[in-house]
Amino acid sequence: MTDEFGRPAVVLVVEDQPLVRMTAADELEEAGFRVLEAANADEALEVLEAQAQLVQVLFTDIDMPGSMDGMELAERVYRRWPHVLLLISSGHARPHPDEIPDHGHFVPKPYIGATLVHHINQMMQTLHNP
Repeated sequence: MTDEFGRPAVVLVVEDQPLVRMTAADELEEAGFRVLEAANADEALEVLEAQAQLVQVLFTDIDMPGSMDGMELAERVYRRWPHVLLLISSGHARPHPDEIPDHGHFVPKPYIGATLVHHINQMMQTLHNP
C-alpha cells in the first residue's frame, strides 16, 4: 500500500517482545510497507516526535512495560497526531470498539501477517475513499 504520493506507507510497530516485533515488521515489509519499530510506548513517542509526518499507521500491543500501555499510547497519538491510523493488538485484553480512539481496529494475538496487512490496507482505503 502506498500513500497519496505513491510512496510506501509507513507503519510504526510498537511491541515489547522482540521476536513478535521483528516478525510483524518482516511481514509488513514483505507486503510493501516501510516499517519503523519501537519496543515500548515511550520509544514510540520519540519516533513520532521526530517523524510523525511520515507515519500513517500505529500498530501497537496493549500490554507493555513502561510509563503507559498501548491504549494510552493510542489515545495520545490520536490527540496529537490525528492523521495516524490506529491498529491495536493484545493476547489478553479485548477492548470494545468504542474504547479504541478514532475508530481504530483491533487484532487479537496470535495473528498472522496477512491479517495485519488486510487490516492496514482496509484502514488506508477507508481513509482515501470514505
